[in-house]
Amino acid sequence: MRHLIRTDDLSLEEIDALFADATRYSDGRFERILQDRIIITLFFENSTRTRSSFEIAARRLGADVVHLDVAKSSTKKGETLVDTATNLDAMGPHAMIVRHANAGVPQILANHTRASIINAGDGAHAHPTQALLDLYTMKQHFKEVRGKRVAIVGDIKNSRVANSNIELLTRYGLKVILVGPPQFIPKSPLETSDNLRDIIDHVDVVMSLRTQTERHSYPVYASLKDYASDFCITQKLLGDRDIIVMHPGPVHRNIDIDDALLADPRSKVLQQVSNGVLIRMAVLKKLIADV
Repeated sequence: MRHLIRTDDLSLEEIDALFADATRYSDGRFERILQDRIIITLFFENSTRTRSSFEIAARRLGADVVHLDVAKSSTKKGETLVDTATNLDAMGPHAMIVRHANAGVPQILANHTRASIINAGDGAHAHPTQALLDLYTMKQHFKEVRGKRVAIVGDIKNSRVANSNIELLTRYGLKVILVGPPQFIPKSPLETSDNLRDIIDHVDVVMSLRTQTERHSYPVYASLKDYASDFCITQKLLGDRDIIVMHPGPVHRNIDIDDALLADPRSKVLQQVSNGVLIRMAVLKKLIADV
């Protein structure tokens, strides 16, 4: 395996091996197995968690990380993305971690490089390491996840996180329900709902998503507060139900999830962030440790 573009690039056996590595890393048991490896981060969209998480993961394993400042790169002078990637590839890095606003860019670059390409999010297409860390977080909590019911709530049509989670979670035998206003729900064979209250008694996990207004061609709601009145995940909504709450970040407080619930032990948002480093360490080990 040279690249990670989508979750279905990995078999269930490979994913289980990644999770075993992540668990070992969680105990502080890791060595500098990526010493003398060079990793380039190419983020054409803003990122806090994903970029930092990958860089910390790489450095924990001993790799050298080079960040391309896209605003000052030759792409601003008219150089194509493929030319940028092939020129960087000619310098001999072992991996490039790519985020781009357009779906398909990481796959295109993978067709032209010897370095491993890791998709850190491409448009509304895929975000494989986010889905991996989400499933890993669920497995930490439930141990056995098969048959658990997950409500993905929010702007699903524009969400790469939702796409990757739907593929991965259903492969592991979880039941996924898509919840949101009709304009946010893609055509899907999965169960759907436009009412949170109708499904809250029938799920084990609520995964809230950010409303990605930058991807909307026209406003769906007059304001985010109007959206929140229908789809904000609140402590009051959950009551005393044994449901865990997740979010890929960044969280719009009191729009996606309310303040009280973010401080509630049922919120796994920060645990997801911690697990992101562990999963990305495992991914980097798999792709480039033996190169």
